[in-house]
Amino acid sequence: MPDLSGATWRKSSRSNNGGNCVEVADNLTGIVGLRDSKDPAGPVLAFALSAWTAFVRAAKAGTIRQ
Repeated sequence: MPDLSGATWRKSSRSNNGGNCVEVADNLTGIVGLRDSKDPAGPVLAFALSAWTAFVRAAKAGTIRQ
């Protein structure tokens, strides 16, 4: 597991006020962390920066299928 001790977490700009939010830490070298805002001490998903960039690009383009 990567060292996330220096992570600066921020809520998604698409989050709502209902508490169903994710937080992203994109200030780390080479990785991006993702966690549930309701459980900040809980598990964290860590993505390679290249994988996160590809995901965001696909989401913006509307090419992600559910």
